[in-house]
Amino acid sequence: MSIDWAALGQVFGVSLVVTVGMVGVFTLGILGTSRKAAPEQGGAAAVSGGGVGASALARTGAYACFALCAAAVAYGIYLIVA
Repeated sequence: MSIDWAALGQVFGVSLVVTVGMVGVFTLGILGTSRKAAPEQGGAAAVSGGGVGASALARTGAYACFALCAAAVAYGIYLIVA
């Protein structure tokens, strides 16, 4: 029995890069949904004294990050099932 160490190393490297990348994308999604507007920027935060939720652009980017993560999971399930 012979082990192809080069192929095993390639699989390990690609798995590591994709895993770190997906964790990073998911983290960006979490950050995008939790951003607060600074009170000096005006808006409801300056008037009411409370925090304002994420801006529309940040929220849209966060949803795109979550969609990318969901697509990666769906593709992985597709590869396993097929």
